Amino acid sequence: MKQTETIAAIATALSDSGIGIIRISGKEAIPVGDRIYRSKNGCHSLKDYGSHTIHYGFIVDGEEILDEVMVSVMRAPKTYTREDTVEINCHGGILIMRRILEAALANGARLAEPGEFTKRAFLNGRIDLAKAEAVMDLIRSRNDYARKASFSQLEGSVSERIRGIRQEILTELAFIESALDDPEHISTEGYPEKLSAKVDGLIAECRRLIESAENGRLLREGISTVIVGKPNAGKSSFLNFLAGRERAIVTDIAGTTRDALEEAVSLNGISLNVIDTAGIRSTSDLVEQMGVEKAEQYAKEADLLLYMADSSVPLDESDERILKLIRGRKCIALLNKSDLATVLSEEELKEKLPQGVPVVRVSVKENQGLDEFGRVITELFFEGKLGFNEEVVITSMRHKEALMAARDSLLEVKKSLEAGMPEDFFSIDLMSAYASLGEIIGEEVGEDLVNEIFSKFCMGK
Repeated sequence: MKQTETIAAIATALSDSGIGIIRISGKEAIPVGDRIYRSKNGCHSLKDYGSHTIHYGFIVDGEEILDEVMVSVMRAPKTYTREDTVEINCHGGILIMRRILEAALANGARLAEPGEFTKRAFLNGRIDLAKAEAVMDLIRSRNDYARKASFSQLEGSVSERIRGIRQEILTELAFIESALDDPEHISTEGYPEKLSAKVDGLIAECRRLIESAENGRLLREGISTVIVGKPNAGKSSFLNFLAGRERAIVTDIAGTTRDALEEAVSLNGISLNVIDTAGIRSTSDLVEQMGVEKAEQYAKEADLLLYMADSSVPLDESDERILKLIRGRKCIALLNKSDLATVLSEEELKEKLPQGVPVVRVSVKENQGLDEFGRVITELFFEGKLGFNEEVVITSMRHKEALMAARDSLLEVKKSLEAGMPEDFFSIDLMSAYASLGEIIGEEVGEDLVNEIFSKFCMGK
């Protein structure tokens, strides 16, 4: 019943702006729009207009004129939802948009649920589930690489790759079923060897896509980055340096930072979620001690640790404590205060660091080292190559889990082949892999999951 109802919502941000859009979709969209629209001379209605046209007029509530507007009329099936759609372009005041929406609701529409327009596009077959999820990823993209990956997925890069793998599996399933049904005419001689090679290729493809998911997550969500170091090493100054503003209080007094400060920054197109923490040292101050414990907890959960070392003072027991913390972790050592007289050399620091941890000399005061810092991050996470190409990148944890399930089913096929099992054993696991991949594009997915996915969308999308 809900799927056949006409829905309406504010499609733009609910804030004062130049333009606001109220979207109406459903079989009664044009009649609902007609009831609140008046043309300039009062002699035209929306039902008179052709599809994909825009018209000047007014929105009214009874006899009251609410706003001067431009109204777009789009007729099914060539619309976002594949339903009749009316979009009212009004002035972007919060009160105006709400009054127009209320008028639409009072004249036959109901308020859309979050993501319901895109959900209808999916249910009506305009887009598959992977493309639908890409819509929200595109809206939320925080850097150009994430935007390009989301747009590529919206254009069908993930869907096409998944459909290609499913088609290969389906071809093998069809052959096995045919051979089982008509063994006199269809021979399976040599088929296990052929299927084994095919499955090897499918497993390799699933693994490649799974491996891309970590980079996809980092591009989409940003790299969780925690700055650690002893007090007065320059951690807060470096946060301000990255943020381009005075985000943290900086003084010459050691232990100024007691709590964690977080700032989202973009560096060379990479999003970093940077957390400045309390200086790590032994202290009798209860509040500072709590800050140190919190710093160590943040460090354990981070994607990247930035160890801030002060080149103007020697290493001490606080540095030794930090060096233990960064073992086995992705870390960049920042040798700060390179503008001052050097007491701690780069070579001495490298001797103390775990093998492979890069050292970057920085001077916040002299605005030095940021370019090198960005280059090292790219090498550390993206093998020095951060550019958009035709490679498909998985950015969704849901997609990754489905690919892992498909890979595991294909590995079971390999076990059956190696054990010399009958062909019908292959079919069971091949079908399981086929179904798992279908979850990505929405061909093997339950209503509850669909509702959960679209509930995370913003209102009006």
